[in-house]
Amino acid sequence: MTRRKLVAGNWKMNGSLACLDELDGIAAAAAESPGVDVAVAVPFTLIAPAAQRVPALMIGAEDVHEADSGAHTGCVSAGMVREAGARFAIVGHSERRADQGETSHDAWAKAAAARRHGLTVIACCGETEAERNADRAERVVQAQIEKSVPDHADGSWFTLAYEPRWAIGTGRTPTLEDIQSIHAIARAKLRMLVGDAADGIRILYGGSVTGDNAAGILSCPDVDGALVGGASLTAAKFVPIIRAAAAL
Repeated sequence: MTRRKLVAGNWKMNGSLACLDELDGIAAAAAESPGVDVAVAVPFTLIAPAAQRVPALMIGAEDVHEADSGAHTGCVSAGMVREAGARFAIVGHSERRADQGETSHDAWAKAAAARRHGLTVIACCGETEAERNADRAERVVQAQIEKSVPDHADGSWFTLAYEPRWAIGTGRTPTLEDIQSIHAIARAKLRMLVGDAADGIRILYGGSVTGDNAAGILSCPDVDGALVGGASLTAAKFVPIIRAAAAL
């Protein structure tokens, strides 16, 4: 099955109204690359102005709460971000697992909430450096997938992202062989969970993706795109990744 490449940016806790100028160049590159899906997750405060500024670009939320409403001070629901203009949400990001103590079950609940409100989902998994050094990367990733993938997930609304936590923002990446190996294992696990629908689910790689290494990473057979952090903050760094995907 041929899966369209997806290049998704994650601005994390960065950005301001002035930074939305960068989306113009990103949207232009997306328009010039019709064979690639391009998305950018921005902080909650920027969802509405970003969606209004570049309506053709897929704008998303970096997180959502699992509940639709309630006494959850400081949290934002899937319905709220959808109303603001978000079209997708990231759940289970490694930084939220590390900083907020989130679990794979939390990711599962948030993915289900996003789905209820018509959002597509990028669910993250990945091992720590200690887990990799202990030869536990495969088992950790498989366990996270098993606990975070909602029932009846399919490629029309669900995407998985493998992001080794030790590679995020460090400039370090696994070898291409290691990336492909984990992606193949992830797809096999998805197939155990959702059957043939796994062949339509995109699996992204995340972790220090740049314009220099994107072509090699995206050429791996089971890598269907990239989840990009720091390099997505500017068009100058993000557009080369989009073009690398379009060239494949």
